[in-house]
Amino acid sequence: MTVTGIISAIIIGLIIGALGRLVVPGRQAIPIWLTILIGIGAALLGTAIARAAGWADTSGVDWIEVFIQVVLAAVGVALVSGLYGRRSIT
Repeated sequence: MTVTGIISAIIIGLIIGALGRLVVPGRQAIPIWLTILIGIGAALLGTAIARAAGWADTSGVDWIEVFIQVVLAAVGVALVSGLYGRRSIT
C-alpha cells in the first residue's frame, strides 16, 4: 500500500467513523482514534461486502457501498462504546 493509499484510508475511515458515530444515539465515551480505527475497519469490510455482492462497480458514487460502511461503523461504534464504557477502573 502506498503512502497515498494509507492517507486516503485514514481520511475515509475518519469520515465513515464520524458518520457511524452520528447514527448511534446518545453519547459515546470512546476516543477519536478508536472511532477512526472503527471507521477504517468498517470502510474495508463494507467495500469487501459490496464487491462480493457486485454492488461496488457502478458509475458514480456507490451509495449502497457507503450505506453498508456507515451501518457497519455505527454497529462498531455502538459495540465498542458499550464495551469501552464498562471498563472497570481500579
